[in-house]
Amino acid sequence: MSKIKKIPVGQLKVGSYVQLPLSWKDHPFLFSNFKIKQAAQLALIKKLPLDHVYINLEKCEDIEIEQDLPQPEAQEINDLSKSMHDEKAARIEAFKKMRRSLTKTEKNFDRSIAKMRSLITKLRSRPLTAVTEAQDLIHDITNQLLSSDNLVLHLMGDAKNDEGIYYHSLNVAVLSMLVAKELKWSQEEIENVGLAALFHDIGMLKVPSQLLRKQTALTTAEINFMKQHPSMGADLAKLAENFPEKALPLIQNHHEFLDGTGYPKGLKKDQLDPSSQLIAVINQYDELCHPNQNIKARTPYSALGYLFKNFKEQLNQEHVGQMIKMLGVYPPGSVVELSSGQFGIVMGVNLDKLLLPKIMVYDTMVPKEQAPIIDLESENLSIVRCLPPAALPEKIFKYLNPRERVNYFFGSESN
Repeated sequence: MSKIKKIPVGQLKVGSYVQLPLSWKDHPFLFSNFKIKQAAQLALIKKLPLDHVYINLEKCEDIEIEQDLPQPEAQEINDLSKSMHDEKAARIEAFKKMRRSLTKTEKNFDRSIAKMRSLITKLRSRPLTAVTEAQDLIHDITNQLLSSDNLVLHLMGDAKNDEGIYYHSLNVAVLSMLVAKELKWSQEEIENVGLAALFHDIGMLKVPSQLLRKQTALTTAEINFMKQHPSMGADLAKLAENFPEKALPLIQNHHEFLDGTGYPKGLKKDQLDPSSQLIAVINQYDELCHPNQNIKARTPYSALGYLFKNFKEQLNQEHVGQMIKMLGVYPPGSVVELSSGQFGIVMGVNLDKLLLPKIMVYDTMVPKEQAPIIDLESENLSIVRCLPPAALPEKIFKYLNPRERVNYFFGSESN
């Protein structure tokens, strides 16, 4: 039996989960799918140019309403309709502002990725120039981090083919710098960890491409060779005389663990400086979300939980806790179900309001390019659960477009 049923408008009641067969612009409600919570909403729906509506039987509630309650007057309904239209117009303008902020952040992210491409290309032929340009990039990012109020961490687009190293490196750099800022590190420390993170995986340039793309399990010899990429990266960085000496250990040690089980040297806690420990945390998180070879990727939500539970002896728990606090319970990229019964994807997290992320919501009557990005606080909604993208129905999956690779960049709420 289908869970969607077509019924006459007159059969609607409070508690029905309704789908209005009208264009989003032709009714005053914020969404075309919602649960009727009060008699005034019901009366307003009956004033719309509709003979029938659709209800979702699985989401309807059987709510008893006192029959002798006075029904809203026509003027009251008209006033309600006008106020809702006005509020909706204000919300639409707020949505547009959010999208402008996201677009601005995406442009900054794209520019940073283009610079990453250029840096990696120049590293071998013009290493001094590459390092200077990288320092300028990190300096600019740090200044933005330290001067911006109401920082918002945004979800960015997917990496293009064969460009994973650029996205991974920038991701690790940005998240490391954000956590360092939250840890109250100095500007010099933030820039040092950012520069090292930007170059932390350059040793991968010395790994044969056929090995990186190998679809079958790596041999022991191949694994041991791959584990040398931090050392190879540090050697590459040394080719540039202007590469900061204090950043070299961070490249060398980004796969080292506090209990000595990491690589390439099996160093322990007292041999690893705080910046190296921080990059190890961020790198591990990003690799859980985007593993190499044929390992199944974890969602950001799952990756944070897994990291917290399974790396207590290997990773600095203060840094892990600060990253979780910064990304929020539902990091950008998480697919969620709301208390309204709707599905959405977390597009951004305000670092001052971690429990109230910005959500792009699926609404069958709203074009994808106009999909509302809502503020949970404003809409009085909450997240019920996080779920894997594969659990979404196909049409919702295509609409929300969950990212295969979750990339982050920051902007300001005031953009």
